[in-house]
Amino acid sequence: MDINNEDILFLGETDIDVVNQAIININPKLVIIDSIQTMYSEELSAAAGSVSQVREITSQVMRVCKSRAITTIIIGHVTKEGNIAGPRVLEHMVDTVLYLEGERYFSYRILRGVKNRFGSTNEIGMFEMREEGMCEITNPSDILISEREDNPSGSCIVSSMEGTRPILVELQALTSQTIFGYPKRTANGIDYNRLAVLIAVLEKRAGLMLGSQDVYLNVAGGLRINEPALDLGIILATASSFKNKPIPKDMVIIGEVGLTGEVRRINLIEKRLKEAERLGFKSCIIPQSNKKDLKDKYKLDIISVGNVNEAMKKVLDKK
Repeated sequence: MDINNEDILFLGETDIDVVNQAIININPKLVIIDSIQTMYSEELSAAAGSVSQVREITSQVMRVCKSRAITTIIIGHVTKEGNIAGPRVLEHMVDTVLYLEGERYFSYRILRGVKNRFGSTNEIGMFEMREEGMCEITNPSDILISEREDNPSGSCIVSSMEGTRPILVELQALTSQTIFGYPKRTANGIDYNRLAVLIAVLEKRAGLMLGSQDVYLNVAGGLRINEPALDLGIILATASSFKNKPIPKDMVIIGEVGLTGEVRRINLIEKRLKEAERLGFKSCIIPQSNKKDLKDKYKLDIISVGNVNEAMKKVLDKK
């Protein structure tokens, strides 16, 4: 990692009494404990990582470090679902909780604040794991759509809000004739149940018979996004693959879809449009109810739609 600094000290110790004494003697500016579940106090008979041990050790660390104005980072194990392992007592005691999210086979990581007593949790940081460590990505949208050179069917660009930052990502959908009696649905990067609902909307409201089709959906780059503003992009990418008609390469799609097929209002529309405009996109599909609220002038060709059928006609049936 090319770090040459004599002020970085390591202590291989799990006894909290020894650690606290070292903190008092050295009085560092920053303390990092990795990880809290391996630490123990001899005053308690419980095993390391138990609720009582975690509570006692955290309170001791906070008492020693806060009295000396030492910034402290406590690293905790996470479960397979990505939540901090064990009871929520650790999250309740500390001032700030940060989650470092990312898939095992992708190099991108998102640092997300889920609790902050002294500031906003509406910001994220995006990083890439390289040989020299985690490096900040200052323009995530550009990275996530950089490999989109051709224009195949089933691919579209959508806008997601990560905190207060708009990020453009590529959605990829694939439909194929099922060889089994029961069609398969696979979602990578979005909620599986949400995909199942949107497929039902396509069948009922748009007349696309997907009952005999396997449907696969992927968010490129390994990101996981739960925002409703992706709904219209999922609908149109799936319809594009089914009809084998590509979506215009320079188009961004934004909108939430209801069960009756209506395209519903989304928040922070102007930030999303400015990000799309900055990256050189030419047109954008947005909900009809959002268009009347737009105040700024955009170089984008802004197309408003009220329902799924209208969106499919304007995107896939354009001459």
